[in-house]
Amino acid sequence: MNRFFAITFLTMTVLAATPDLAELNRMIARFAPAQIRADPSHLAPGDQQALQKLLEAARVIDDLFITQLWSGNAALREKLAKDTTPLGQARLHYFNLNKGPWSDLDDHAAFLPGVPPKKLLGANFYPEDLTRDEFETCVAKLPPEQQEEARGFFSVIRRTAEKKLYVLPYNRAYETELEKLATLLEEAAALTPNASLKQFLTLRAQAFLSNDYYDSDVAWMKLDAPIDITIGPYETYNDELFGYKAGFEAYVTLRDDRETAKVKAFADHIQEIENNLPIDAKYRNPKLGGLAPIRVVNEVLATGDGAHGVRTAAYNLPNDERIVRAMGSKRVMLKNIQEAKFSKCLEPIARRVLPAEAQRDLDFDAFFSHILAHEMTHGIGPQNGVRQALKELHSAIEEAKADATGLFMLQYLYDHKLMPEAEHRLYTTYLASSFRTLRFGVHEAHGKGMAMQFNYLTDKGAFVARPDGTFAVDFQKIKAAVRDLVHDLLDIEATGDYARAKKMLDELGILRPPMLHALDKLKDIPTDIEPVR
Repeated sequence: MNRFFAITFLTMTVLAATPDLAELNRMIARFAPAQIRADPSHLAPGDQQALQKLLEAARVIDDLFITQLWSGNAALREKLAKDTTPLGQARLHYFNLNKGPWSDLDDHAAFLPGVPPKKLLGANFYPEDLTRDEFETCVAKLPPEQQEEARGFFSVIRRTAEKKLYVLPYNRAYETELEKLATLLEEAAALTPNASLKQFLTLRAQAFLSNDYYDSDVAWMKLDAPIDITIGPYETYNDELFGYKAGFEAYVTLRDDRETAKVKAFADHIQEIENNLPIDAKYRNPKLGGLAPIRVVNEVLATGDGAHGVRTAAYNLPNDERIVRAMGSKRVMLKNIQEAKFSKCLEPIARRVLPAEAQRDLDFDAFFSHILAHEMTHGIGPQNGVRQALKELHSAIEEAKADATGLFMLQYLYDHKLMPEAEHRLYTTYLASSFRTLRFGVHEAHGKGMAMQFNYLTDKGAFVARPDGTFAVDFQKIKAAVRDLVHDLLDIEATGDYARAKKMLDELGILRPPMLHALDKLKDIPTDIEPVR
């Protein structure tokens, strides 16, 4: 999640030399400190004890992800920790914000000396000198089962002394860390009085040792407990070679029962939304999974892939298409994180990019509802083999699809009187929020997908650049434009059309002059938050 052409170019000009203390402090200031609170006092004594074990496990996840991101990461962090000078401490601070020596907000450019100038496309999932062609040629010669493992979420690719490639499953590649995690989860399982949490933790501990996550993912879908934890290898964003390999992350959260009950109504209509998607009926899923739970939670601690650069406001898991087809996806909304982003970043942005008369329509409930709808709509539409067909383009297309289909879903609910009408607040807040996302850059999936959406809707006349440099929604055109965008993205996914996806991203996933000018006026506003507890 990063920046964009002009600002990235300017920042990288600065980063051509190793940033000094003043520049590092400027870079750090892009993350506004934000108090993140979650009160565990209502937990049963056993859950309070289990929570401490889970926080300990989450910190192990942090160390594990550090290794996944780059082979030299752990040693570099240890070296930085020994430097007590102001420059050394600033370097360690920014390293911890990024989980490595490359700045997420600056096209992954190095901000420390003695490291590769850019984040490696394959992170530490593959040999550093591996090419796509070499991998594909090698994998094509393997039996089908081994091909599946090589392209699977839970393995790394390594070389023998003779430079031959081989597949190493996570439970062997990270054996020490995973054994420690399994022990901590088993101890937490013994402490909690909640049966569903006990079941998930027990099965996830077994998965860490067996490398088979299916049963524990099913148990996670059924988790119904005051402590709502996500822990394991999930997202593939850091595998920019193929988008195959999953990074380890942890979210230790407490369920917000009042808010969870409020949004349950969304889930009651998810099959109805699927049945009315603007796409050929043969691509719709006639029977979405019946579980598809939604949880609103408050974050206690996030680590690993869930805690670097721009912080996650919500997530939609698991990514195992077998579970998505059978059960749908679980949506987790991090309410205290969303509130912090809204107040620290979105409100000041809106004051500069929206006309004065539109600013009254900026609304946290609309922001919250669209993030919820985004996460819900990840789990609808085409699912079978989409990731493999679109390869490295999948993340950007899928993020754009979820954004646009989330708008379509909310509009459908308004139109059918299933929730109070809030069109002006929804689209105005979405317009302002697009600037927040685009500040992260177009080289990352969320940013590139947002640029594509923004330009598509602009070309349709739904977003309008005004002479004074602000932007407005044309409410006569936005509804039809969103529907067209949803159709195009779903059709690309349904057909697995890599060439069409690439053309769309190449032509629209860019920052045009009006947007660049607007973004230039936002440089002094924090880009995201740095949780403080």
